[in-house]
Amino acid sequence: MTAPIDIISRALKDIGALEAGETPTPEAAQDAFDMLNDLVDQWSNESMMVFYKTEIIYPITSGVTQYTIGPNGTIGSVFTGSISGTTLTVTAITSGAIALGMTLSGTGITSGTKIVAFNTGAGNNVNEIGTYTVNVSQTVSSTTVNAYYERPLSINSAFVRINTNSNGQPIVNGGLDYPVAILNVEDYEMIGLKTLSGPWPKALYYQPSETLGNIFVWPNPSQGEMHIFADTSFSRYTTINDTVILPQGYSMALRWCLAERLMPMYGKASATQIGMINAYAAQSKATLKRTNMKPIQSARFADAILSSRQRDAGWILSGGFFR
Repeated sequence: MTAPIDIISRALKDIGALEAGETPTPEAAQDAFDMLNDLVDQWSNESMMVFYKTEIIYPITSGVTQYTIGPNGTIGSVFTGSISGTTLTVTAITSGAIALGMTLSGTGITSGTKIVAFNTGAGNNVNEIGTYTVNVSQTVSSTTVNAYYERPLSINSAFVRINTNSNGQPIVNGGLDYPVAILNVEDYEMIGLKTLSGPWPKALYYQPSETLGNIFVWPNPSQGEMHIFADTSFSRYTTINDTVILPQGYSMALRWCLAERLMPMYGKASATQIGMINAYAAQSKATLKRTNMKPIQSARFADAILSSRQRDAGWILSGGFFR
């Protein structure tokens, strides 16, 4: 397993700051570690560097049009689980759903514990019991776990799942999914009656804020289960010996991009060396971006149409019009 100190040591050797077999001083390692965390923060803002889209699932509360997401936000999950090593076993979900990158808290759980991989619990339903991988090895007996999503930088798309009809009866053969328009602030402000009541949300506006994001839905819903898709933020490393859990190619990209940023700090001015490291850093990022490139999106209705009072498949439950 690769750790931040391994990436740091290789990057320093690449720029000639260390010889083979040498290890960085604690001061040099800390400087490079801080730079590494700044680097992964920057990658969170580069959409094509992100390899996973988080599906954020939460139940709609009748009459509620604003939700918060982030530490201690209203969108999250409560479940019963235990941890053995790096395996989290979820036996029951009280509320919400589990997603990659969620931060966990509960009796005996190490601070900073996050879900970093799906095992048997993967899926896009609210009741996904099973096993998951966490970033910190520990032993925790069965307990109530609170989990929250990281504040997304932006929201890419969303849909709402309707599981009951207008009479409150379950829909045969599962729920129905309807697209939800993602509005910018100008379009959201153009909605004259933001408290208009409707069967489920047709549009949402996301306000990132600083630590907590605000999600506003329209119209004022009576039911539904929201599924929101956002780029997963890269997690900052807590210690220099954390385990780096990333897909193939990311460790190499981190190494060369870190070397590129450390060169000025160590006064490297050789044109040949600078050119070589810049080329390797660019090539490693370009390779990952090609892998993460999205397929061409299929045709869909414009958000302005989705958020208007037009006819849609809602006739199944509401007759096609908001009342």
